[in-house]
Amino acid sequence: MWRSYQEKIPKTLLAGGDQSLRIGVLTHIKFPVCQPFAGGLEAFTYDVTLGLRARGHAVTLFAKGGSAAELEAVAVPDEELCRQASLSSAYIAEHHAYLKLMQGIDDYGFDVIFNNSLHYVPVTMASLIRTPMLTVLHTPPFFEMINALRGNRQAGRFSTLSASNAQKWSDLVPQCALIPNGIDLHGWQPAATVGEHALWSGRLVPDKGAHLAIDAARQAGISLRLAGQAVDEHYFKSQIEPRLGPGIEYLGHLQRPELAAELATAAVALVTPCWDEPFGLVVAEALACGTPVAAFERGAMRDLISDEVGCLAPPNDVAALAAAIAVARGKSRLACRARAEALWSQSLMLDRYEALLAEVAAQHA
Repeated sequence: MWRSYQEKIPKTLLAGGDQSLRIGVLTHIKFPVCQPFAGGLEAFTYDVTLGLRARGHAVTLFAKGGSAAELEAVAVPDEELCRQASLSSAYIAEHHAYLKLMQGIDDYGFDVIFNNSLHYVPVTMASLIRTPMLTVLHTPPFFEMINALRGNRQAGRFSTLSASNAQKWSDLVPQCALIPNGIDLHGWQPAATVGEHALWSGRLVPDKGAHLAIDAARQAGISLRLAGQAVDEHYFKSQIEPRLGPGIEYLGHLQRPELAAELATAAVALVTPCWDEPFGLVVAEALACGTPVAAFERGAMRDLISDEVGCLAPPNDVAALAAAIAVARGKSRLACRARAEALWSQSLMLDRYEALLAEVAAQHA
């Protein structure tokens, strides 16, 4: 059964321990890992790579070319595969990029592979390589990953970000550690002065529901600022641009410090998942800034948002979300900050991953 991993961490490892690991970090290769981050996974990858390295571990990140220079990432796909990509679909090119990487992964001499790729190839090949692997299930189950985990093909260890997401994987991965995401609390701080507007941030794609946030803000009579990358041009042109105007402002794709400042000065943050959100990093970021949250109750929102720090509305119910905005605005900003400090510090997240990675490596030593 899945379990909260912090309950099982040896005390020596919680303190950081004194044994360094050689860690290979996999992430997805759709976007470079650099600011402004395309999404939560890029932010997570950046933080864990540098965070584990700062703790003395030898960390090698495999990521898309153009990632931040300080990550010193190995580019995936390499130049040869990039040239070949024009001869096949992006799907096939991505398949071959991961296949080539996994075929040579043992040659690096890692103690453990930290797999955050969201891709079926590393999971499928876990039983064919010598290096032990920890796979983080960053999404709900999907077709390719379900097939990769069926029957005797399943190998390695697994963790996920929330009780909600662990439950969705429980039939396929009953032994799954639970390690919530964490953020650098120093970078997300309350502001001295708070405005009267709401803020929505994230990737501008249908699954994130920004158009519904706009509609709810209008119904609630509150101005709204939106921040994020317009990944889906059709969605942005058809659903977001027509809704912009008086009281609704698009800020563009912001760097972390700019986004933190916007969150800290907002009266309320809106989170509008139209899918089963496995965590929702923006919730942790908003609460760390002392900003209460009004959200659709999808995926992990109930795990993250208590009655003391926000208000939940039924999924896709714009009128209910408008009412939730009014309720959330009255919540204690001190309670918001306290919840983030207690549950989602980057240090605590790194403690937990450091311990689990050491455990996975030790079991295969």
